Amino acid sequence: LYSFSLKRRCLKTMKIEKRKGSYRVQKMIDGKRYSITYDHKPTEREVMRDLLKLSDAIPAKGSFLACAKSYISSKDRVISPSTICGYTSILKALPDDFTHMDIAKITQIDIQKVINDYAESHTPKTVRNVHGFISAVLRQFRPDMVIYTTLPQKTPNEGYIPSENDIRMILDATSDNPFYHIPFQLGVMGLRRSEVCALTLDDICGNTLTINKAIVKDVNNNWVIKPTKTAAGTREIYIPDSLVCEIMEYGKIFDGNPTTLLYGLNKLQDKLGIHRFRFHDLRVFFCSYCHYKGMSDENIMATGGWKSDFTMKNIYRHEMNAKAAQKQVFDGIILGANRGAI
Repeated sequence: LYSFSLKRRCLKTMKIEKRKGSYRVQKMIDGKRYSITYDHKPTEREVMRDLLKLSDAIPAKGSFLACAKSYISSKDRVISPSTICGYTSILKALPDDFTHMDIAKITQIDIQKVINDYAESHTPKTVRNVHGFISAVLRQFRPDMVIYTTLPQKTPNEGYIPSENDIRMILDATSDNPFYHIPFQLGVMGLRRSEVCALTLDDICGNTLTINKAIVKDVNNNWVIKPTKTAAGTREIYIPDSLVCEIMEYGKIFDGNPTTLLYGLNKLQDKLGIHRFRFHDLRVFFCSYCHYKGMSDENIMATGGWKSDFTMKNIYRHEMNAKAAQKQVFDGIILGANRGAI
């Protein structure tokens, strides 16, 4: 809270005083005068840096709620709108008796109590996200505080992974409906639904598809286009002639939003009588299939847009059903996305 308000104040009122053999800058912070002396005429950047360091030594003031809002506001230009939305949702879900506490008085016991209560009705992953947000705010305003919260044990990813037969049924059922057939094929090629929904015809050049943006919800619940979350997310993949022709004949890639896409997938799954799974699980299938076919981790990461192999190996990699994988009918779609990778 001090870092950003102080910076604004300093820019307006900072004065460098020349003295005999030295230079001095004086600044009032919370009613107390601070003085910094230099043996040379400092630049505005130097003074700003030293004043901000000085402000970090001043005890934080205000409620956790006020500090958390300031933390979120300070990040709104550098992180994803969906992440900002997630932070805001977490803050709203935290109990009032915690958020209204003076941030300078919050103890490890207070944090542990919030986490214990939250863990009773939420998954370990959600609890860890909440704790991560609380910790980030405290690191910003109480950098000397050591946090050692006991968190619930992680649970393995045991969600349903679609079989090759599941995906084949979906693609066959939508073969005459490009509204869904095109995005489902792209999902099988490793694209996230936020990426699929942001694609335009301008992103296609020959057989090359450029992925450099995504559509997400902002804090006002509006869909907005943003660059991919990481540099690795910006990538180019090869798409087969059949898909290029289908897109060009249809005149677009997809003109709905991620919710529309998931709703359509679930409705189709119910109609076909197959187990429900997320659109994102097509991406899981992509990773597993590529691994089964012998594609290197480096090429899987490049095609799927993973920043590191940690997520790919620990969350997305699943053993393929051996019987289903013997059909190998997806080579043209999946392996074609990274032609020559094997």
